[in-house]
This record gives sequence, C-alpha cells and structure tokens, in this order.
Amino acid sequence: MTFAPANAGISSLKPYQPGKPISELERELGITDIVKLASNENPLGCSESVKQAVSDAIAEIGRYPDGGGFILKDQIEKQFGFGHAHITLGNGSNDLLEMFARAFVSEKDSVVYSQHAFAVYSLVAQAINAEAIEVPAKGFAHDLAAMAAAVKENTKLIFIANPNNPTGTWFEEAEFEQFMQQVPAHVIVVLDEAYVEYFPENFNSLKFLKQYPNLIVSRTLSKCYGLAALRVGFALASVEVTDYLNRIRQPFNVNHLAMVAAVAALQDTAFIELSREVNKAGMKQLEDGVTALGLSYVPSRANFLLIDVQADPAATFNALLKEGVIVRPVGIPNHLRVSIGTESENAKFLTALAKVLGREAKA
Repeated sequence: MTFAPANAGISSLKPYQPGKPISELERELGITDIVKLASNENPLGCSESVKQAVSDAIAEIGRYPDGGGFILKDQIEKQFGFGHAHITLGNGSNDLLEMFARAFVSEKDSVVYSQHAFAVYSLVAQAINAEAIEVPAKGFAHDLAAMAAAVKENTKLIFIANPNNPTGTWFEEAEFEQFMQQVPAHVIVVLDEAYVEYFPENFNSLKFLKQYPNLIVSRTLSKCYGLAALRVGFALASVEVTDYLNRIRQPFNVNHLAMVAAVAALQDTAFIELSREVNKAGMKQLEDGVTALGLSYVPSRANFLLIDVQADPAATFNALLKEGVIVRPVGIPNHLRVSIGTESENAKFLTALAKVLGREAKA
C-alpha cells in the first residue's frame, strides 16, 4: 500500500521512551520482587480520599465527561486564585506541552530549551518540524541568561523547568525575573513545574503571571499528588493565551474519573505534606547511601536523584534490572536517574547498586 509520507519532522522522530514497567520486567526475567524507581512516581500512591472519590464516581463512567472541566477548574480557582478563563486542562502535562507548541509554533519558527532538559521539549519541536535551539547547560542546570540570549527573530516558544527533569536542578525567583525581563514580550515562556510541590518554599511562580502575559505555568498531578495513572494536569496563563489553547484542546482530554480524583487530591493537603516528608527523608537516605559508596550526585529539589555511577549507565541499568531494581538512563554519561521510593525500596536500590558496581559502603 502506498500513502503520503509523514510530515518532515515526524519521519525522523524517535518516540518518547517511558520508564520500564514492572510487568515487562516480570515477563522478561521472571522476577517478582521488583522495585520501580524509574518514573518519579509517588511511592505512597494516591490518598485514601482520592480512592474513595473515584469509587463513588464509578457509576458515571457511561457518560461523557464535562468537556469544560468545571469541577476541576473550580477547585483550581479556589486553591490558586485564577479564574476559569485562565485555566487549561491537560491529559497530564505532556498533553499540555504539545498543546503549547501546536498553538504557537510553526515549521518556520524556533523553540528554545536547555541541554539536559525534559526530552519531550525537543520531541514536540521536532514533530512540528520547527527549528530546535538547545542551549548548553550550566553544569547540570539551566543557563537562563544564555537561553534568553539564544532567542532569535523567529523564536516563538521557550521551555524551562523548575525543578528540572532529569537533573533535579532549580533556579531562584530573582534569576527567573531577570530572564523574563530579557525575553521579548511576543515569545511564549513555558514554565514546567511538574515537581514544584516537593519544595514549594523555593519559588512562587504564580505571582509572575499577571506581570508577564507571555508566561504559561504548567503543572501535573502525576507526581506529588499520586495520580500518574489517571493523567491530569493544568496550565495557568493570561486569558488571551488560554483562549488560544482551549481552541485546540480536545473537548474530553481529561476523563471524568481523573477530574474527580484531581479535585480530591488537591483538597487533601495532609497527604501532600506526608508525601513531602517521605520524599525529604528518602532523599537524605539516597544521598547518604550514595556518598557512602564513594559516588556523587546532583543536588535535587524534585523527587529523584541524578547519580554519577562512575560506570556505563546502560550496563549499570541492565545489571540493576537483574537485581529487580528499575531505574532510568537519561542520556547523560555515567549518570542514572533514581526516583525516591519508600525506605525499604531505597535500601534495596542501594544494596543492588553496591553489588553491581562492586563497592562497599563506608561508615
């Protein structure tokens, strides 16, 4: 069968590769005692209030969801102070990232993002066949000054993340404000805050939204809120930007159970606080354990740690799989990204890492 070739950007596109599922490793190696620390999921799962809310809503699955997402937008407005006209809902934040590019970027335009940033930024630029401008990182972090300087006449969109995935690095408000002042007003800046809930004291992005109409703040409920399987995120922006986004948003892109769960998750502040405490304790456990093995890591303000294993990451990843531990190679030489798990999951990883690297922990 013959058919028209795919768009230029798509023909050479390599799909995003998510973290290896537990079920896949079980099939491949017949291992049942598996720890997955690959996808930055909340090791506590979701809250009990979320489970109850979803259970109560099961009877409604024969109906289409509210395409406007009223109940979720209402909760977002109560919690963050932005009305419905400023909110765009997404099937996870990945859906939103693609939406931003589709709304504002053509193949004649360019997109700016950092080296060592979330892989989806480059993928959405390539899918549109836009010019991709990858700015070298400063160490493992965004070089915001260099990113602002990299803007060209045809630049329409800049992706930045705080904290950044997969490095865990972050920037402060003063650096961000200086960056925004340098970016031309017609260039859309996407601030991806998928992990902001873990260290919210570091940065208050929302206060910048009224000052900069070209700013979009993107968030997800897949991480700290524990709703990864349901895929729900939201973006906050000016009324004008939001209007454009909602013109191309699929009307039922967030399903009803996801919205019900999201409302319950946003209301359960006690669960979020517990998730932060578990994450900070787990972060220290991994930091101490990695240091005891004579290894180094990139300081993180997310729910994962980028570790220098001083070895081939692919070989180390595969060796860890045989020990029943799934982590994540992220394309950075000698480094693996490891999600923060429960105390026992973290301990299993550290034991497995010591074994596959042939190292002994030092007191």
